[in-house]
Amino acid sequence: MKTILMLEDNDERIASFQKAVAGLAGGYDLKIWRDAHSMIAECAEFFPSAALICLDHDLNSQPGVKADPGTGLDAAIFLADFLPVCPVLIHSSNIDRVYSMHNEMRFAGWRVDRVGPLGADWIETTWLTRMRELLAEHGNTWKANLPPDHNERVARMQLSLDGLGLGDALGEMLSYQSANAAQRLNANELPAGPWFHTDDTEMAISIMAVLKSHGELNQDALARRFARRFERDPDRGYGSMTRIQLREINAGAKWQEMAAKAFGGQGSMGNGGAMRVGPLGAYFADDLARCADAARQSALVTHTHPEGVAGAIAIALGAAMTWQLRAVPATDFAPRFFGEILRLTPESKVGRGILLASQTPAGVPFQDVARLLGNGSLVTAPDTVPFCLWMAAHYPHGFVDVIGKTISVGGDCDTNAAIVGGMVALSAGRESIPNEWLEAREKNLL
Repeated sequence: MKTILMLEDNDERIASFQKAVAGLAGGYDLKIWRDAHSMIAECAEFFPSAALICLDHDLNSQPGVKADPGTGLDAAIFLADFLPVCPVLIHSSNIDRVYSMHNEMRFAGWRVDRVGPLGADWIETTWLTRMRELLAEHGNTWKANLPPDHNERVARMQLSLDGLGLGDALGEMLSYQSANAAQRLNANELPAGPWFHTDDTEMAISIMAVLKSHGELNQDALARRFARRFERDPDRGYGSMTRIQLREINAGAKWQEMAAKAFGGQGSMGNGGAMRVGPLGAYFADDLARCADAARQSALVTHTHPEGVAGAIAIALGAAMTWQLRAVPATDFAPRFFGEILRLTPESKVGRGILLASQTPAGVPFQDVARLLGNGSLVTAPDTVPFCLWMAAHYPHGFVDVIGKTISVGGDCDTNAAIVGGMVALSAGRESIPNEWLEAREKNLL
C-alpha cells in the first residue's frame, strides 16, 4: 500500500481529502496529522511507502488541547533535513509562509509544488489534478536499511549523545576555570540551566539523525544535515575551516570538493571527526569492522586528512568497546579496550599515540598523562584522541568523575569532555548521569 502523508487540521477539508484519495486508482492510504509536532515525531516511519506529502501551514489547537500545534513550516524544516522521499504538495492560503515552506523544501532538493485553496471545490479539482500529476511523474526515492535491532541501537546512540552533549556543555562552561572542574562537578556547584552546547553536539546530533533514519552512514544526508544545522544556528563555535566548508555546501558546492580542498588540499587533521562520532560507535557497537568503516565515511564528509580519519575511527571504536565491556571490572577493562582499537585504527600518528596510551599505566596521574599524550590544545586528532581514550579506559564506570577530571587538564575542554562523555556514558550507564544535569541542558536537541 502506498501512503499519502498529510498535515491538516480542518475537519471539512479532511473529509474532502479522504474522499478524493479513496477515488484514486492503485490503492493509497491517507495518513493525517493535525499538528506539526506529531507529524515530525512519526512521519519518518512512513517514508518507505510515501507517495506524496501534503502540507498546510496554519494550524489550530484541537478541542481540549492546550499545546501549540506548530505550523507547516516546522514540518517543512524537519523534512528538508532528509534526502528527498517523494514529491510535496503545499496547500495553504498563508502566501508568505507558503513561499518559506516551498523554499525550505526546494533548496533541500525536494520536488515541491503549491496549490491555493481557492473556490469551494478546490480539493476535488485543482488539488486532485495536481496530485495525480505528481504521483504519475515522481515515485518514492527513499532508501533505508534498518536492522532488526534498530530500536536498541538508537537507544544506545541516545545514551552516548546524552553523555557527549553534557560533556560538551560542561567543558564549555568550565573551560575558563578548568583546574577546579572536578571539584565543582563532584560538589554539584554548577550554574543553573540551560547549559548550551557547541558544534561538537550539533554535529553529533546530525550523525545520530542520519543513522536513525537510514540505518547506515549516508554521506550525502550527513553533509546536508551538517550544513543546514549550521545555517540555522552558526554561532556554536564552529572552526573557521568548517564554517567555510558548510557555507559553501549551503551555497551549492559538493561536500567532496570542499573537504578535499581544506588546508591547501591536504585535508583537515583536526579533532572534529572524532568529537562527534560517539553515537555512531554506539550504533555499530556489535560490529567493529562496520563501525570503523562507518566512522571513516563520517569523517570524510569534512576531514580527508588520514589523521583526521584515524581519530574518528579510533573514537567510534572506543565507544563501541565501552558498550561491549560495560560489565567488565575496571582492572580488566583497559587491555581489551585498547586491543581492539589498535587492531582497527589505521597506521598513523593517532595510532602511535594510542599505542603509547595503551602502555601508560593506570597509576600515572591523569594530569601527567595529558602532558604526555596531549590535551587537545592543538585541536588536532593526534593531540586529542589518545588522551581521551586513556581516560575512558581507566575511568569507565564513573561519569561525573571522568568528566570533571577530563575538563581539569585544560586544552580543548569541551571537545575532550564531549569525546570522553560519549564513550563513558555507554560503560557507566544512564544511572551514572545525574538527572539534574539532563534537566539543565538545552531542550529539543533533535
